[in-house]
Amino acid sequence: MKSCRVVALFAITLYTHLLSAEPSAFGAGDLNNPNPYGLSSTETTLLETKKNLQKVVVKSNNQANEVDSLRERIDGLQTIIENISATSRENKLKLKSQEDGVNNKSEYDKRVAESIQVNSKDIEKINLQLAEISKLIDRINKTYVTKDEFNSLVSDVNKFKDLLAKELKIAPKSKNIQSKELSNAEIDTKAKDFYNKKLYKESRELYKELISKSYKPAYSHYMVGEIEYYTNNYSEAIAYFKSSATLYDKATYMPTLLLHTAISMEKSNDKKNAKIFYNAVMSQYPDSSQAGIAKKKLSSIK
Repeated sequence: MKSCRVVALFAITLYTHLLSAEPSAFGAGDLNNPNPYGLSSTETTLLETKKNLQKVVVKSNNQANEVDSLRERIDGLQTIIENISATSRENKLKLKSQEDGVNNKSEYDKRVAESIQVNSKDIEKINLQLAEISKLIDRINKTYVTKDEFNSLVSDVNKFKDLLAKELKIAPKSKNIQSKELSNAEIDTKAKDFYNKKLYKESRELYKELISKSYKPAYSHYMVGEIEYYTNNYSEAIAYFKSSATLYDKATYMPTLLLHTAISMEKSNDKKNAKIFYNAVMSQYPDSSQAGIAKKKLSSIK
């Protein structure tokens, strides 16, 4: 149980830290949303870990409450048994005294019957306590956090830690592209060249390298979002668009970013938020070509 609490505490602390480290843009990536969208791979893993953690915490709390109740029942049962034991000793002494001093057998039998009646009531109380304890044990067995469930939670947390470590680690340099010999500006130019030639894999790799170096982070996130968009990875696209807009929302590419975010949401069957973004393009950039596309897209949503 102690190990479970340690893992749970780590997951909750890590979850809170990440929420504060990366604010949500346009509501995308909001893990508190009942139907979150635009999640990165890290956020998706975090959401799954959070759900599993909540299940284990609920079970653990229920189990702790049942154990506390069981302990109270056992304490009560112990008190009754102690009372019966004390009463039994007193009755034996009284009966012995009565046996020596009472010649009337009917009076003696009457007193024995009274003693038995008192003991019978105490035994009835014990039976009721035992029945309640049996029910509590059944409930504990049903809500018990099994070893498999605990191991699964530990595995989820470890996978999340590994994934986070990979994302925080500087992206490796490509031997084929030989970016190690290039300046950041040259990498940017080469990444754009690959993008224009629709060599998306190579372009994505270089832009992610620029992100790891914090070189034009808003633009680099936007370009990776564009690559994910054009390769139909809409959830990833929304996540990168979100990061880009969070870093800098006054960029010249914002009309396209908003439009492609809306389209990505529509493709992800999130029509409610897609409408919001189409309207945002039309209201914030009414004279842009993206606003005309947004208007057509909006009218086609049923």
